[in-house]
Amino acid sequence: MSEEAAPSQLNQSLQDKIFNDPIHGSIELHPLLVKIIDTPQFQRLRHIKQLGAGYWVYPGASHNRFEHSIGVAHLAERLVKRFQEKQPELNITNRDSLCVQIAGLCHDLGHGPFSHLYDNMFIPEAQPGSKWKHEDASFKMLEHMVEENKLRDEMKKYDMNPDEDLKFIKELILGVDTSAEKWPEKRARTEDKSFLYEIVSNKRNGIDVDKWDYFARDCHHLGISKSFDHERLLKLTRVCKVKIKELQKQKVETQETDKERLLICFRDKEADNIYDMFRTRYTLHRQAYQHKTVNIIEIMIKEALLFADDHFKISAAKDDMPEYTKLTDAIFETILHIDIDSLQLDNTEKKKLQDAKDKVEKIVKRDLPKFVGEARLPEREMPPSLQNILKDNWVKAMEKETKEDAVNPDDYVVDVVQMDIGMKGKNPTDNVFFYSKWNPNEAFKMDKKKMSSFLPERFYEKLVRVYYRGGTDDILKTAKECFKNWSENNFGL
Repeated sequence: MSEEAAPSQLNQSLQDKIFNDPIHGSIELHPLLVKIIDTPQFQRLRHIKQLGAGYWVYPGASHNRFEHSIGVAHLAERLVKRFQEKQPELNITNRDSLCVQIAGLCHDLGHGPFSHLYDNMFIPEAQPGSKWKHEDASFKMLEHMVEENKLRDEMKKYDMNPDEDLKFIKELILGVDTSAEKWPEKRARTEDKSFLYEIVSNKRNGIDVDKWDYFARDCHHLGISKSFDHERLLKLTRVCKVKIKELQKQKVETQETDKERLLICFRDKEADNIYDMFRTRYTLHRQAYQHKTVNIIEIMIKEALLFADDHFKISAAKDDMPEYTKLTDAIFETILHIDIDSLQLDNTEKKKLQDAKDKVEKIVKRDLPKFVGEARLPEREMPPSLQNILKDNWVKAMEKETKEDAVNPDDYVVDVVQMDIGMKGKNPTDNVFFYSKWNPNEAFKMDKKKMSSFLPERFYEKLVRVYYRGGTDDILKTAKECFKNWSENNFGL
């Protein structure tokens, strides 16, 4: 801080708090972000594992949503600061910067117990047809936090407009489509600030600081190596004008064919680094997030939560922020240690709680269903009810293999796993724009002929896995043989 610094800047600097982070080193956070961190709603994230059930397989994966959220806020601040320093013509205000940092800090406030297990596995079965995602609760929790802790007054201290800026933060958390032909007038920031919407949650190509943090953090804690370098990519990032017609899936011809939008672009020599980023995503899914043992433990936790839902209102909590604040991974221990006999419940309710308790006790004792086999599904369109169809086909295959008329479907778990490198079946660089050293203001798409010849032809795969719940070794051996024949025959599809 120079001697000429304004008193307000000096006061802010004195209030900044430094966090020592194993990934990013010393992180200095704005006092408003510290106020947010020091609330019960944010502190809740200390008790939600970043990788769900991954800790049951990887002993190092003990990190939580708390430290990840701080890391995302830090990277968001660094990227915005780079744009402010290198491209002052973008007119990024300190208010803009604070909004982006808060969005990075609060983007995961809505996660439920065991992170994605709650919204991707539990809620769809607890509330069939629900479209709810954790991002929906993130902003509701932020609003609740602001009101409960009187943070509007804190926001005003830093020249923020709480109503307008909270709307902007919501848009940043949920993500918006920056490739849309027309920029909505009702959006919290005008079109000249469109690039700000690509920092925390980039809906155009998936390259954002959220991924930069969790790729680095998860690899560190899992002990998985990576070649992707987010530090280098951050320093070779620039905002450029991109023709809107180039953003469309089918190029449009309108009266505004030459209209441009300011979006985030990367140096052309970083194309391979970006591919490494998406490869890292696939590696993490293949080796950790959807590891076969992680999968079956998450299925068992999901089943326990479903059995316990009526008693603990686990699914209903997501619509009640004071109750949701109390809901963390601790629900596992609550189910494990519940004294069912002391409860004034009918036999049906007690049976459900006992089933839930049995599930978590099996996890603790490592009494898990046995892995039968895994195979890649055919490359063709599959029906929406694929998992149920495969389960029925598997039971019929086992009946034929064992020559028994009644194979118990409950003895088996048939799970469908989807993996991609970021953009479903699309080439991840299709929506990425680059700039060159010689012309840093001109955005262009990379010629595929200039890309590495080692790139995959496919960017998406779907797997089927079968597990056996029983304890008979002979049946397990038979099931393994059956799976081999079943998969070779394309699963009876």
